[in-house]
Amino acid sequence: MTIADRIGDHQARCLPHLLTLRLLARDDAEAPSPWLTRAEVTGATEAILAEAAAAGREVRAVTGSSPGTDIFLGVRLRRLAAAADDAIAAAGTGDFTRLRRHLHRFEVLTSAIWEVQEATRPAPAEGPRVW
Repeated sequence: MTIADRIGDHQARCLPHLLTLRLLARDDAEAPSPWLTRAEVTGATEAILAEAAAAGREVRAVTGSSPGTDIFLGVRLRRLAAAADDAIAAAGTGDFTRLRRHLHRFEVLTSAIWEVQEATRPAPAEGPRVW
């Protein structure tokens, strides 16, 4: 299994959680109770953060743990965690307008961290050329 496959597996495990967040962010007049929403946002964001962190560890293991890569991936992961915290706080207060904004930001940052991890993985070794 290649590093791209392993990153893809982490991304695939995030999909149900991202779908949960999308459902919570939909514009609906009958929003669920704040405590239930907070619990769902917390569970989904924690699962996504765990998968993103695991994928980052795999990238660093394959590429070698260079200070630049460690810092870059660490900053991205902390930014994603901050977005999760903001979404959880908004859910807890029942501010569904803010929640939607923070969940959108969290989704955008999730996509960005996957792109960064894809970009930092080593290029596949080229096989012999056949002319």
